[in-house]
Amino acid sequence: MPVIIIVADGARPDTLAAAMDAGVLPELAALRADGGAFEITSAFPSVTGPAYAPFIVGRFPAPAGLPALRWFDRERATASFPHYTRSYVGHEMRFVDRDLDADAPTLFELAGTALGALSVIARGLPRRSRIGGGLGFALRAARTHFAGNVAGWLEIDRAVGAEIVERVRRDRPRAVFAALTGIDKTSHSAGHAAPIVREAMRIVDEVVGELRRAATADGWWEDTHLWIVSDHGHSPVHAHEDLERFVASLGWRVVAHPWVWRRAPQVAVMVSGNAMAHLYVDLERRERPWWGRLAAEWTPLAGALVERESVDLVLLPHGAASCEIRSRRGSAMVERDGELYSYVPRDGDPLGLGQLRGLDADAAWDVTIASDYPDAIVQIARLAGSPRVGDIILSGARGWDFRARYEPIPHVSSHGALHREHIMVPLIASRPPVRRPRRTADVFPSALTALGVPLPAHLDGASFL
Repeated sequence: MPVIIIVADGARPDTLAAAMDAGVLPELAALRADGGAFEITSAFPSVTGPAYAPFIVGRFPAPAGLPALRWFDRERATASFPHYTRSYVGHEMRFVDRDLDADAPTLFELAGTALGALSVIARGLPRRSRIGGGLGFALRAARTHFAGNVAGWLEIDRAVGAEIVERVRRDRPRAVFAALTGIDKTSHSAGHAAPIVREAMRIVDEVVGELRRAATADGWWEDTHLWIVSDHGHSPVHAHEDLERFVASLGWRVVAHPWVWRRAPQVAVMVSGNAMAHLYVDLERRERPWWGRLAAEWTPLAGALVERESVDLVLLPHGAASCEIRSRRGSAMVERDGELYSYVPRDGDPLGLGQLRGLDADAAWDVTIASDYPDAIVQIARLAGSPRVGDIILSGARGWDFRARYEPIPHVSSHGALHREHIMVPLIASRPPVRRPRRTADVFPSALTALGVPLPAHLDGASFL
């Protein structure tokens, strides 16, 4: 029973639903009528690359070894001398498979035969089974990116989509994971509601239609699961905080991308998305220091960040199972006890949830899903307790991101934060699920269930089949 997962990278569930309702996306609308459309949550950080981990290994990105698009290697065990930083924007994307937890089997390793297109994570996928992984494609993508050629991304999506259909029809792989990135690229440059974004959506719709027609003609549609998902949403940006320069203005020597060659840096500013960031302090330490050891020296920095208009939430990990949340609305603690999660306001209520204690992951999702911070309790707890994350973690305010320079196209829309516009994503299924899907991490165990493959341990999702 083949499983085909199409990532409409950057698509929000509300804009996708509106386009289907308007008759712009007839193939997706037909799929929705057959199986259903659901709003589910992605992961924090909600950014391309790390947010693919739930689809491909069934785990949230930080616990799986991918804490963000950019991060600092405090242990000096993974990233290279002398700057010990990692950025998956550019040539270091080739390290994603190596950085991913070796004990997390991928969909490609488990499925038997698989096909991947534009998958940032490709471990276990033979070269011959990768679309968009060669040098020629990399050069084309780099030219398109650095030239700011937004329309060029649509041409890439069309070419990739055509090859997906051809390869699926010819090779009949058991599992397909294909990303089409035009929605994300055009949203960044023109805004998520722009006409060119709908054009990118129509490309996804056309690929879905071609796949369905091919499967029907060849007699295998009735045995197929086809899912359309996304890794993050988008929201408008009207101002860009130069986070690197702000921290430097407080007197600290800062290392940040793209210029990571800095003598004796004191703070590593790693922006991801661009609406979230990890800040690492006391960089000479090789072991993870929790906030209790850092507070005496670094409270002024945390306090200055709380007061910035660009910052919505400041997260301060106190231990592997506890994290403090600070905002201009007050402070709270998120705590994890085994598989139970709690949110305890201390001075105000930064997430606006009230006190919540002893909830399992599903219950925590249920009580937060209608809030401005869907699934935030679980996402904060799982991120903050992971080894590679920052000592100070920022989630951006609406209308802001944290990168004022170095983007080939000035962003008018962004993502990465904990706001619902970033975290909520669509799932359109060709068949009705047995239970309500909640998270993108549910896609991986559902795919294995459909394929008849036993589930590995330590997953962050559950099968909706």
